Amino acid sequence: MIDAPQIVQTAAQEVALIHLTIPKADIQKMMGPGIGELTSAVADQGIVVTGPWLTHHLKMDPATWDFEICLPVASGVKPTGRVKPGTLRAARVARTIYHGSYENLGAGWGEFMQWIEANRHAPAPDLWECYAAGPESGPDPAKWRTELNRPLL
Repeated sequence: MIDAPQIVQTAAQEVALIHLTIPKADIQKMMGPGIGELTSAVADQGIVVTGPWLTHHLKMDPATWDFEICLPVASGVKPTGRVKPGTLRAARVARTIYHGSYENLGAGWGEFMQWIEANRHAPAPDLWECYAAGPESGPDPAKWRTELNRPLL
């Protein structure tokens, strides 16, 4: 389900983002419109997207998600509507690649967190997921790839 985790140092990354605080149950109805709004705003400003979209979860709560939908960009986006400029900070992170459908992503995170704890790493309160290949890349979930990143203290 996940590749062997690694510890890596990331560089700061400029992003265009939409911040959402929503009930976890609303994620499927909010994510698509948020990605569409973000993509349109970046395209309207002629900004180059430098990688796949991601979600940066600021704190973990079982009922409410406080997170940012992000697009990595080559230059700063001008605020428009809910779209704001931001930076995904440089960090020392535990990283792995999850293979499979989004429905089983929670189990992938569980396996990853077990590895982090077993290797005595102290996780920061936030995390991010980078959606390298998903439904847009084909119908077979076995070929979907989500990069899981957990900053370490």
